[in-house]
Amino acid sequence: MDFGFSEQQEMLRTMARDFLTKECPKAKVRELDKDESGYSPQIWKNMAELGWQGLVFPEEYGGTEANFIDLVVLMEEMGRNITPGPFFPTVALCALPILEFGTEEQKTQYLPDIASGKAIWTLAFTEPSASYKPAELNLSATSEGDSYALNGEKIFVADAHIANYLLVVARTAKSKNPEDGITLFIVDVKAPGLKLEKIHTIAGDRQFQVIFNKVKVPKANILGTVNKGWNIVNFILQRAAVLKCAEISGACQAVLDMTSAYAKERIQFDRPIGSFQAVQHKLADMLIDVEGIQYLLYQAACGIADGEPSQLQISIAKAKASEAYQNICIDGITAHGAIGFTYDHDIGFYYRRVRAAEFAAGNVDLHKELIAAELGL
Repeated sequence: MDFGFSEQQEMLRTMARDFLTKECPKAKVRELDKDESGYSPQIWKNMAELGWQGLVFPEEYGGTEANFIDLVVLMEEMGRNITPGPFFPTVALCALPILEFGTEEQKTQYLPDIASGKAIWTLAFTEPSASYKPAELNLSATSEGDSYALNGEKIFVADAHIANYLLVVARTAKSKNPEDGITLFIVDVKAPGLKLEKIHTIAGDRQFQVIFNKVKVPKANILGTVNKGWNIVNFILQRAAVLKCAEISGACQAVLDMTSAYAKERIQFDRPIGSFQAVQHKLADMLIDVEGIQYLLYQAACGIADGEPSQLQISIAKAKASEAYQNICIDGITAHGAIGFTYDHDIGFYYRRVRAAEFAAGNVDLHKELIAAELGL
């Protein structure tokens, strides 16, 4: 049995790497880091022309009918390049659940605009507790005739300032089981009563607090079934965790490659520092972590691609990736010496993303809890 990538996937990887190297070099990443929008509309448009936003969509919705592994390959290359922009929230957090749970009318209305790059989406999930547990979801949605009124707030909503739509997780009913009474709504960001406030982060990503004050949402904008939305949330979190792992995997590989190259060219005491055992040990540890992330990532991704997602495998991959990402970046910075601790070196950009990547789709503690639950501990 061949466990390697297909010829098409290798072509996708090569094409993505070449495109991102040319269109979004580190100089461009630095430029966008200071830009208020945090992304390049031109690059976003070019990505859409390559079919990236609609990669896994059927042709009828403007897609190329690729599979989930193809999307993992693409996310790895984006992570390798630390590409800024709303691809992850738009595709991983919103497009995939619409494709899976949306009505035919919703798919026809929203997916072609995502595939063409005309629409940007993001998920409004976490609240002031920043927890991913259903008991912490309190933003209320009250039925009023042909619509619902949303009241409450969400925090850490990525790229809300450039989004056209929010996929909002709200509570439509209270129950002894906190997983019951959850409903997902498609909300236009221009809806009256919706307010955005920026949250400043060390990662430099664009995170926002979104306040809902009697925001009216038509019942036609409900994704899935009223009060039965937690299965959609699980669907989102599982795929988002794996795709974030893919992004982390690419970033870790880039840090390893960068550090290995530096160790060969940096001369100290008339020798490359890579000849010193202490540096060699760090590089060996980094390599072990990188390959460990890749193995767990592909294992979890194959389960999803085969229609049999394993929460155990997904949580193991996410917990490992989040912990290893920090260790790899710290070892990489240490090997670079003083220059590694400054923003003048590219490696600093990767370390700034560590915490943001950890909390996306659940942090290490949450996934360790899920691992324990899956093992019956």
